[in-house]
Amino acid sequence: MKKISRRSFMAAAAVSVAALALTACGGSASSAASSVASSAASSEAASSAAAAELTTVEAGKLTMATNAAFPPYEMTTDAGEFEGIDVDTAKAIAEKLGLELQIDDMDFDAALLSVQQGKADIVMAGVTVTDERKAVMDFSDSYATGIQSIIVPNDSDIASPDDLAGKTIGTQRGTTGYIYCSDDFGDENVVAYDDGLTAVQALNNGQVDAVVIDNAPAQEFVAANPGLKVLDTSYAEEDYAIGMAKGSALEDAVNKALEELKADGTLQAIVDKYINAN
Repeated sequence: MKKISRRSFMAAAAVSVAALALTACGGSASSAASSVASSAASSEAASSAAAAELTTVEAGKLTMATNAAFPPYEMTTDAGEFEGIDVDTAKAIAEKLGLELQIDDMDFDAALLSVQQGKADIVMAGVTVTDERKAVMDFSDSYATGIQSIIVPNDSDIASPDDLAGKTIGTQRGTTGYIYCSDDFGDENVVAYDDGLTAVQALNNGQVDAVVIDNAPAQEFVAANPGLKVLDTSYAEEDYAIGMAKGSALEDAVNKALEELKADGTLQAIVDKYINAN
């Protein structure tokens, strides 16, 4: 089990500060506006130059592998578009790097393999940093905390993680929930499904006794399925980070972008957009 604390956030507004400084020193409104425009153009040029120096799977694009069945981190809207914490964060990173975001949706296992095989630049799908994964891919700095939670029927006799012993547990294939449960309770007691929704459907149908999955999607699934609840006691806490190929030249650039998004409050705003602190 891993535990991290959420990083602090600071506000920044460099362009506005620059414009204010010019007018305070006696510059005219038009000269201040010209300076801001010039600064914006310079920033755009710098982004373009930085993007040209980055080697990606497809020139000019940041290709993200994901499994868009993991709300609120990644999901598909009724219009068939992608949204969620990971999606918005990836868009913000791509913008910082002067690249266009390309999202490839696939099974979770396939998403992890995609970066290892050079088919995607990054994988973001609520990916937890583990020693096993660090052996085959590199990771960015952490950008979120993941909590493994337990979903059970309202009338279940399961009240804590210890009560999972001897029960049939549903998980999403390839996730840390699957790994932890297999280690703790034996492979024979764990059923792996392609996504969390299918695991929850199996729970509703009485095919499993509980589902172990990250807390944010657990809350979403329970809200959509009356008769189910999330236990108050969490199963594990862990780090979420962006996965990349071993030795990826993007790691420093991605970490720099993440640092800036944390510092200017963008990352926290994205999280707040999808997760109500209350």
